[in-house]
Amino acid sequence: MHFPSPLIEGRLIKRYKRFLADVELSDGTVVTAHCPNTGSMLGCQPDHARVWLTASDNPKRKLRYTWELVETAPGQLACINTGRPNGQARAAIEQGLVPELAGYPVCRSEVKYGEENSRIDLHLSGHDAAPAAWVEVKNVTLCEDGQGYFPDAVTTRGQKHLRELMAQAANGERAVLFFCVNHTGITSVRAASHIDPAYSALLCDAVAQGVEVLAYQAELADQGEASGRLSLVRPLPVKLEP
Repeated sequence: MHFPSPLIEGRLIKRYKRFLADVELSDGTVVTAHCPNTGSMLGCQPDHARVWLTASDNPKRKLRYTWELVETAPGQLACINTGRPNGQARAAIEQGLVPELAGYPVCRSEVKYGEENSRIDLHLSGHDAAPAAWVEVKNVTLCEDGQGYFPDAVTTRGQKHLRELMAQAANGERAVLFFCVNHTGITSVRAASHIDPAYSALLCDAVAQGVEVLAYQAELADQGEASGRLSLVRPLPVKLEP
């Protein structure tokens, strides 16, 4: 899986109003890019950081550029575009790169379900020997000393998703929380109890009630043969202690 167009390097001037970021390109031009991330982006917007954008030729778009990658530390990249993880997870599953979710010939996106008016990111069905799988995908970009954390801010929405997954597991179907790790410096993932203790505690309850948790890391590169790749390439351990 790749970005839809070549990456354009620049330097972050500032992010503001959540959805906007001013970026200085290599030729000195300053552009305003769409920031496709509604979260806190904790650790992902260092002052004057190297960033990479994609450009669209769609004349209907208000902003031509979209912020995709950021260098959070020397040699470490993160994909901040939260519109990418669902596609990354789906591509990896359909390509057989996630053994835990192999054998499902049918994959649907944004399927309505649950008692709290939710939509599951991916619904897998048609397995010869396993029940349908309900897969909720989460983007992980917060890295502290190699440890990846989710969430990067208090998330009542994330808690709702865990409750919905717990209900599906109670019904005898597979319920899967899938961490799409879009940061090259992360070596393992855990719930951010120091940020959202309620989510961390609920995740432990969810696992105890049958919810599966997976984490797969993306290949991200700004140059060379791997430039522009978004593919999930390796599983990472998940630490479930609160």
